[in-house]
Amino acid sequence: MKASVIMSTYNSEEWLEKVIWGFSVQSELDFEIIIADDGSGPKTKELLDRLRLLISMPLLHVWQEDNGFQKSQILNKAIVASNSDYLIFTDGDCIPRKDFVETHVRHREKGYFLSGGYFMLPMNISKAISKNDIIYQRCFDIKWLLSQGLPKSFKNNKLTATGFWAKLLNFVTPTKPTWNGHNASGWKEDLVAINGFNQEMQYGGQDRELGERLFNKGLKSKQIRYSAIVIHLDHARGYVNEATWRKNFAIRENTRKNKVVKTPIGIESN
Repeated sequence: MKASVIMSTYNSEEWLEKVIWGFSVQSELDFEIIIADDGSGPKTKELLDRLRLLISMPLLHVWQEDNGFQKSQILNKAIVASNSDYLIFTDGDCIPRKDFVETHVRHREKGYFLSGGYFMLPMNISKAISKNDIIYQRCFDIKWLLSQGLPKSFKNNKLTATGFWAKLLNFVTPTKPTWNGHNASGWKEDLVAINGFNQEMQYGGQDRELGERLFNKGLKSKQIRYSAIVIHLDHARGYVNEATWRKNFAIRENTRKNKVVKTPIGIESN
């Protein structure tokens, strides 16, 4: 297979189903989907068992018991379970445009990882998107989104930019090409070499820290913010707390200061 798509989820079946329908209609179909499930209840497994019969690509379910926010650990388990040498990472609340996988595969290059972005939707539009809106790509049509109440904004260029205009915006954007958990990709061998995600870290910066260790390893990054498109469905964020942020910030400071490449608590800890 050309790629493995790894997406995290936790008790969010309504959003996860919409995301999987988005991957079912990709222009590039030679990939597998790996659900990195951080302790969801049985409804998620029931959903995946149903969808597995309706889509053309392999759908793997990697699950661990609920022990609070342990996304780094389940992502590492998904990396180990993957069957491709190229891994695309996203989240179970991000619907991909039909060229998402194709774009990541086309831009991949040894010595680099790819950095994409997302287009945030409000809750009312997130709820309104139907299976047909995804299958027929209406949810990426700016006219349809405006008709649903989306405000006009420069950010809407993320959905409308194509060809040269997308390349230009990728080049001029002030946003740095970091590792973003909702839209990033890299070679499996590079991720294994740095021991994957740091499992000491809970919510807040664990994706960026992995990217910083890839930089320390000598990799560079490519900006595909305006080329690889996902729409981010709205949701509550009850797992955010200041103590965790402080702890994670200290870990990232150490990673940058001491040029850490391989986390001591990662893939090899499982």
